[in-house]
Amino acid sequence: MEGAGQQPCSRQPRAGGRGHADHWDTGFIRRGRNRTNNVSGQAAQLGESPQASNYAILPEQREERFGDWVWRVPQSSKNKLRNQDGQAKSGATGHWNEQENESRGRRYQGGQAHERARGPWNEQENEGRGRTYQGGQAHEKARGPWNEQENEGRGRRCQGGQAHEKARGPWNEQENEGKGRRYQGGQAQEGARGLRNGQESEDKGRRRQSRENPHFYQNPTLGSAQLGEQPQQVKRIGYKFLESLLQKDPSEVVITLASSLGLKELLSQTAMNPNFLQLVCQVLRKACSSRMDRQSVQQLLGVVKESNFLKICLPQYVSDMITEAVPAVRHQYPVHISNIISLLQDLISIFPASSVQKISILLTVLPASINALRASGVDITEETEKNLNKVQMLMQHLQEKRREGTLRADNYTLMQPRTDGQEETYRTMTIYPTYNEVHRDEKPFLRPNIVSGRYESTSIYLDTHFRLLREDFVRPLREGILELLQSFEDKGLRKKKIDDIRIYFDTRIITPLCSPTGIVYKVQFDIKPLKFVRWQNSKRLLYGSLICMSKDHFETCLFATVSNRDNADLAYGIVQLCFNAQSQALLAEVRPSDSFLMVETTAYFEAYRHVLEGLQEIQEEDIPFQKYIVECDTQVKEPTYLTIDTLYNFSPLMEDPLSDEEMYADGLRRQSVHVLDLKQWPSMEALRLDESQMEALSLALTKELAIIQGPPGTGKTYVGLKIVQALLTNKHVWQSTVQKSPILVVCYTNHALDQFLEGIYTFQKHGMVRVGGRSSSEVLKQFTLRELRKKCEFRYNLPMHLRRAYVNIISEMKQAEQELHEGAKHLECTTYGVLHERHLEACIAPQHWDSLMNGLDDEEFYYSASQHSRILEWLGLGVTVFTQNAAKNTGAENPGGQQEREEEREGEAEEELLEIPEEADLIQADRVIEDEEAAKPQGRKEEEHRAVRELAGVLLAMKLEDQEEGTAQPQQKTMQWEVTTAQRKKMKQKMKVELRKLSAMTQLEAKAIQDLWQLDLSSRWRLYRLWLQTYQGFIRRRILQHEQQYQAAAERLTELRLQEDLCILKEAQVVGMTTTGAAKYRQILQKVEPRIVIVEEAAEVLEAHTITTLSKACQHLILIGDHQQLRPSANVYDLAKNFNLEVSLFERLVKVNFPFVRLKYQHRMRPEIAQLLSPHIYQQLENHPSVLKYENIRGVLSNLFFVEHDFPEQEIQEGKSHQNPHEAQFVVELCKYLLCQDYLPSQITILTTYTGQLFCLRKLMPAKTFAGVKVHVVDKYQGEENDIILLSLVRSNKEERPGFLQIPNRVCVALSRAKKGLYCIGNMRMLGKIPLWSKIIHTLQEKGHIGCSLILCCQNHPETKTLVSTAADFSKVPEGGCSRPCEFRLSCGHVCTRACHPYDTQHKEYQCLKPCQKVLCADGHRCPRSCYEPCGACMVRVEKTISKCGHLQMVPCSTLDSEFLCQEPCQKKLNCGHMCNKLCGQECTKRCPEVVTVILKCGHNQQVKCWITEEMKYEKPVECKAKCSVTLECGHVCSGSCYACFEGRFHKPCNSPCKRFLVCSHKCQQPCTTECPPCQLECQNHCIHSRCKKKCGERCSPCAEPCEWRCQHYQCTNLCSEPCNRPRCNVPCAKLLCCGHPCIGLCGEPCPKKCLVCDREELTQIFFGFEEDPDARFVQLEDCGHVFESQGLDHYMDEDEDVIKLKVCPICQTPIRKNLRYGTIVKRRLDEIEKVKEKIQGPAQEIESSRQKLQAALIRNAVLQRNLPLKYLMLEDKLKASDLSTKNIGLIENQLNFYERVADLTDSMSKIDANERKGLRKRLEEVQEWLDKPRLSFTGQELSDLQSEMQRLTYLLSLLAKCKGASGMITPALAAEIASAREILQGTKKFTEEDEAAVKANLERLSTALPASGLGISEAERVQIVSAIGCPRGHWFKCRNGHVYVIGDCGGAMERSQCPECHAVIGGANHTLDSTNSLASEMDGATHAAWSDTANNLLNFQDLHRLL
Repeated sequence: MEGAGQQPCSRQPRAGGRGHADHWDTGFIRRGRNRTNNVSGQAAQLGESPQASNYAILPEQREERFGDWVWRVPQSSKNKLRNQDGQAKSGATGHWNEQENESRGRRYQGGQAHERARGPWNEQENEGRGRTYQGGQAHEKARGPWNEQENEGRGRRCQGGQAHEKARGPWNEQENEGKGRRYQGGQAQEGARGLRNGQESEDKGRRRQSRENPHFYQNPTLGSAQLGEQPQQVKRIGYKFLESLLQKDPSEVVITLASSLGLKELLSQTAMNPNFLQLVCQVLRKACSSRMDRQSVQQLLGVVKESNFLKICLPQYVSDMITEAVPAVRHQYPVHISNIISLLQDLISIFPASSVQKISILLTVLPASINALRASGVDITEETEKNLNKVQMLMQHLQEKRREGTLRADNYTLMQPRTDGQEETYRTMTIYPTYNEVHRDEKPFLRPNIVSGRYESTSIYLDTHFRLLREDFVRPLREGILELLQSFEDKGLRKKKIDDIRIYFDTRIITPLCSPTGIVYKVQFDIKPLKFVRWQNSKRLLYGSLICMSKDHFETCLFATVSNRDNADLAYGIVQLCFNAQSQALLAEVRPSDSFLMVETTAYFEAYRHVLEGLQEIQEEDIPFQKYIVECDTQVKEPTYLTIDTLYNFSPLMEDPLSDEEMYADGLRRQSVHVLDLKQWPSMEALRLDESQMEALSLALTKELAIIQGPPGTGKTYVGLKIVQALLTNKHVWQSTVQKSPILVVCYTNHALDQFLEGIYTFQKHGMVRVGGRSSSEVLKQFTLRELRKKCEFRYNLPMHLRRAYVNIISEMKQAEQELHEGAKHLECTTYGVLHERHLEACIAPQHWDSLMNGLDDEEFYYSASQHSRILEWLGLGVTVFTQNAAKNTGAENPGGQQEREEEREGEAEEELLEIPEEADLIQADRVIEDEEAAKPQGRKEEEHRAVRELAGVLLAMKLEDQEEGTAQPQQKTMQWEVTTAQRKKMKQKMKVELRKLSAMTQLEAKAIQDLWQLDLSSRWRLYRLWLQTYQGFIRRRILQHEQQYQAAAERLTELRLQEDLCILKEAQVVGMTTTGAAKYRQILQKVEPRIVIVEEAAEVLEAHTITTLSKACQHLILIGDHQQLRPSANVYDLAKNFNLEVSLFERLVKVNFPFVRLKYQHRMRPEIAQLLSPHIYQQLENHPSVLKYENIRGVLSNLFFVEHDFPEQEIQEGKSHQNPHEAQFVVELCKYLLCQDYLPSQITILTTYTGQLFCLRKLMPAKTFAGVKVHVVDKYQGEENDIILLSLVRSNKEERPGFLQIPNRVCVALSRAKKGLYCIGNMRMLGKIPLWSKIIHTLQEKGHIGCSLILCCQNHPETKTLVSTAADFSKVPEGGCSRPCEFRLSCGHVCTRACHPYDTQHKEYQCLKPCQKVLCADGHRCPRSCYEPCGACMVRVEKTISKCGHLQMVPCSTLDSEFLCQEPCQKKLNCGHMCNKLCGQECTKRCPEVVTVILKCGHNQQVKCWITEEMKYEKPVECKAKCSVTLECGHVCSGSCYACFEGRFHKPCNSPCKRFLVCSHKCQQPCTTECPPCQLECQNHCIHSRCKKKCGERCSPCAEPCEWRCQHYQCTNLCSEPCNRPRCNVPCAKLLCCGHPCIGLCGEPCPKKCLVCDREELTQIFFGFEEDPDARFVQLEDCGHVFESQGLDHYMDEDEDVIKLKVCPICQTPIRKNLRYGTIVKRRLDEIEKVKEKIQGPAQEIESSRQKLQAALIRNAVLQRNLPLKYLMLEDKLKASDLSTKNIGLIENQLNFYERVADLTDSMSKIDANERKGLRKRLEEVQEWLDKPRLSFTGQELSDLQSEMQRLTYLLSLLAKCKGASGMITPALAAEIASAREILQGTKKFTEEDEAAVKANLERLSTALPASGLGISEAERVQIVSAIGCPRGHWFKCRNGHVYVIGDCGGAMERSQCPECHAVIGGANHTLDSTNSLASEMDGATHAAWSDTANNLLNFQDLHRLL
């Protein structure tokens, strides 16, 4: 039999220390990305004009001067010493200058930004990580749309296989091993290892089989499905292809290259033909010149930066120039040199930090070659030399910065030179607020908008508008933050209101999320101070609002905008933010537990940003119409495209175009007129226009800048549409033949845009594009960009390069999103409650873990639930804690109980209210460009919530919010005590408070703790928060690279979308945009070049917005609006009024007497309403005849009425608004009354002047009554109209402050919306003090349209009049008629009970509410319902006897007693003897809950619920809680329980701490080991260039960068890792410290932070003895900061010690690593330590040979591969690991042996009875479970436990096999033998030597009596047959039906034959057995065939063979 004859481990397993698993590899690479913030959207070309590269200063940066260039450096966070002499060199706005920065210290040095150096796609690095897929393209489909470029960058994922799964934290990916070069500070640590180029890494790679991580292969279809294209194969880029690119547009070149997979391959070549290389340079230069595709340029340069092309080919090519003999070739070089320098400029400007190293060789050879060429007579241009000189100087500057350590990241941005004292030009100003603005209250330089004359120049015009607009959003933030900084000390800060900003406390950045536009962050703020905010109506946190966050009093600021607003989320304090590029760099280190202060300014920042960037980019000469706009010239010319002969066809504009016959004769010619000759134009009647409209049309068509003012109702939109129709009809006139150009229509609001475009749609059914917020128009849906992009023909017609790039980017985003989403979910869950300890294990020190697991010695805890979490008990949230305390303090501690109860009551059913478009939603709709909407479909959102909830259920021991009862604590179901709701609430409350706290324990404090259970509760929570932060930090780092990858791809996608949109817009005839859309798409508009721009609502648009929508190609501008209605809104009142910011271009031109037309016939209002506007607001406004025919309003005496009152208003604190409940109630009652007059709800609109009143109205308007009635704020209703308007003016106060109501523009809008009826309510006495209102009131009094009461008249009884002055008065007309009864007889015979009602006169909809009274049953019970309701069954309760049980019960009359559930308690006894606890009518309980004591299998007693005893009969396991207490081999007592130790078979590993110090200076972290394993902590070795990211116990790779130890006297020329070859310099340092005193350090060393004057006492304390010498110099240790006298410290460092360890600080014992002064000593020590590590790790050759042997053994082991495929793969993976040590090899060898034996036993299971297999399989699974536990090596105890259990199972299998074969031959005596053997073999105790002896004896007796292995012959007969045949072992085989035969000779099968018994195939061919046959090991005990490749390496038990 196969498994039975095995020897215990012929290769003895090696015992080693048992340790914690290698949990997480924290050394992963964080992929950064570089993003430059430059105003003109491009990286600076160093040699270009100032306009070409305007670089903005960034708020998080400081400025450094270098020559005439200014650099911005990421800003530091500590501002201890300010610049005293005040000489800020940065001009008017002032930026952080050098001296100030030096004093602030350096900030994020090793932190966030250093990764960016490499750019997002660092191919060199990627190749170093290994190829991912083995089969190359064979796997293409399985992979989904990942492209190969990405795949190469993936590398292996899961090294430790499932063995590490639990211990290692959230994902099972040890990403980093085998990834190739590590990075620190953005520098590649290539060094001694050399560059890993493609060839080497391909050998290394090809690792991960596609089965390993199945969730990666869901094939995402987005992109490829849409485009019908798969991600392309790698296409080689050749000469022809590059030549063809040179003919293309730069944009196409860069997009093609950036998305080409062949680019990397092309640039990885190490040798290149010179002509080809020159062509590559030419193409690269062209690509980098693209201005619209900066992200693609960055992607492209990222590839170049890491390529051999840059490092090898270019330097080679340049150095070969010197030896070039052919003069013609030599003379071509200057052009190519210029291209190379241009490339260097681009590289250095985008990657200042990471390119320094890469281009140094090239920069070294360039000057030499140029000099040589010049010497040989080649002409090198001055421009080239100048550019090279600039690059060299910059390079020198950057290298210096790098040495200082201040150049860590690629966000070091270049600025244009500026002479001192020169006022900063607006072109280089940063858009975000600067540090000085926030902290120093620097007042900006501002000029007012000139409204009475001309501007001095265009640049002053642009400058004025830029500064005013910027100040409009910066000032509230600046002043708000300054006020906040001053009030930080105030106790009442949380209650304090600061006018300019809104403050949010305790804000946490929870998790990154993927949105279509890039990474956004889910942010949570404290909702407590905001519980009264109504988010639907609040203007807080609207889309696009600017947010500033800080956790250090605004020393550093993170800027973001709101990217998605969901009212429901806001109620929980959740909002999504999108951070700007600089802030994103700082987010890398932020964890969800960091608390920020967040401030918001109300400005719609997105619009500001786009417009401000537009103003900075626009060139002065490109602004059209400067003559009018800037110089205010009033002589207007005709548009350039019109000539005296231009003909226009007006026929489509005319009412009745001529009939068809006439048209075709000479009609066309007759309709075409000379447009400039107005006499030839058709009449105004023919064009259906009135006189002023005709004038407007002619002005608009014949002047290049036309202004049309349209008072309310005069038809300005109508005229606008006529203008557009005329222009479109005659588009041949103004469209150039070369490029189509559309008409651009710009509107301020979405609504106006919809109206205008719907009008255009009536005559132009195609060629329209709408760009703006959500459209409410069905017709226009098809014209949105989103819909147009979806069209197949559009996708099909897109240029190929865009389609390719689209597919690649989308797949890149999908894959990054998948990875990121997984991490983000984990991160979010950590904030939802307390994490279960099993997930925190990896963050908890081993001794703490053991203390946590073993500290709770409370039996009740074990009974309460097996799942229960110890961490909850430890944190005081456990069941035991709360229930024990429950009795003591029931109700004592619930001060908030009352309030909570009230809150619960509040939530009771409310009536559904009318949906009023909330102001917040309206603003939001205008802000969000439809294309940007991030809102997920509800389904997907819910799905994500569900996924997070499920994950929270797995991760958390207790959740804050229970979604459904009991989800939070699964253990509650099995609890003995029920936790009451009040207790649970209290637990949750306590947890909530603790989770929001910030204080966490430091690592140092934590290290000192031994017993966790001795800590007080607050320390426990602090320690928990430390673990939590560690866990969050791990996840944050893990997902960082995916974040950066996604962001980079999203930005490229945005650029690509703009290219797509450009294609759409170029083809359009009309493009409609909101001003926000126009600002966002301004770059495209410059490319589309619309010649005609029409601005609707032009008087509402800020001038800067109007200007940025114009391109230089604009030849015709038409402004339509009315400056006497609403004006542009500014944020800052001072700027609006005193700087004229609220004056639009429209109004400004009207004010300087620019010619305009005012429309004068109104077509909307009945004359009495129009009288209110004219002449009070408009001089001339005449009524069109159509308004004279309106019918009167029903039910009211007059059509216009103003109701007076003096009820006071109320102020609403939140949102500075007002409400007036009296007015709200009156207006609502009046509305209800009008609805009763049979008006449709859509005919009535309620208007109010304040948003606060909207809320007040909504509360009074239930949806079922008022559905369809519109309720709006006046401002949002401009351009709208309705039949009846009810207007509430709100303001009424003693101070007589009218607020908005004194602004004529607003009054004008409010009074001009009604067509037929206008009813207004307000405090007219107060308003009468305002001149305009006084005139209006006078007019009203003349006509009798004003008074204290409105007169209503009944339609049914016209003589009845009712006066109403308050809402209560409407009770006199309850149904809209009068107070008389109706008295109509209904069909049921009853009378209508209503009062007189003018609606439903036939009573068809009336419901009779009188009681029904019909008899329902034989007993005479009557129907209790109303008359109109259908009668139901009789429900009167009567007494009945229940037939099933005989009990008397009260039962509904109509219910049969057989169907009724009896409510008496059940009297039955259960089978177990206990009473049933259910009701009589219910089924008896199946699970008896009584507690009983049972004896478990292991022999221990335990209390369990009665029903569990039943399950125990069916082998259901019960966890035994008894302590194990066996003394282990190591001498310590086992700490496990009976269950945890598998009843003593596998003991829980010993966890007594080791406490020895390792060679690396760390304490051994592994518990109880005989020899300490290699240190598993993160390696601390680092140099100035980089940091080792390996584990401490692994060998470090030596740094191969040049040593940086240099000063002006000496320089080391060795490599960084070699001992230095220079002496220490003892010359005193000549620098001054920040305090102004001389430095106390030495030349070339970092200056000590202490000063001999300021810190004298501290410095002169005697330590070494030389401290008080007059010429003493000091050295500061960089590792710990302590300062020592140099002579003494030198001596201390030079002393030799016997031990191998690093020297430590004499004061604090911190190892000394960083000081270059002692570099030689440190390096020698490190070298010795490396040798020790090497020794521990084992000789590489021996490890390699052992690896190969084990690999060979594994490959041969078919049984293992067949039976345990996952374990086989896991072992295969482990053996491939690059960094194996002797210990690892030993561990793998042991695992291989044990898994092999498990596989053999599994394989042999077929030999035993099917009924027996389940039990044996369970035992084998337990062995596997134990084997799978993560460990560094097997301890002696573990080996002993495993071997004895394997032995036991081998015997058991043998016994069961014998029993199966002899089932009919077992006598009672034999049965007793078998039973006694089985008792031992199936027992739960450890299998001892005594047990083995007893079992052996049993088996021997059975062997003689039973046939062996079911051959049907006795043992004696078998032995005789085998010896008679005389073949050695391995010659016996059997057919598929088990009939045995023998093969002679060598034992290998050479021919096939038939079995004589069953005719099945036997034998085989070519020494290979037929696949249906197998070895008959039961005949001779062979474990493999005699002719077999398998070496005889199975571990056979020799003595068992003898038995066989």
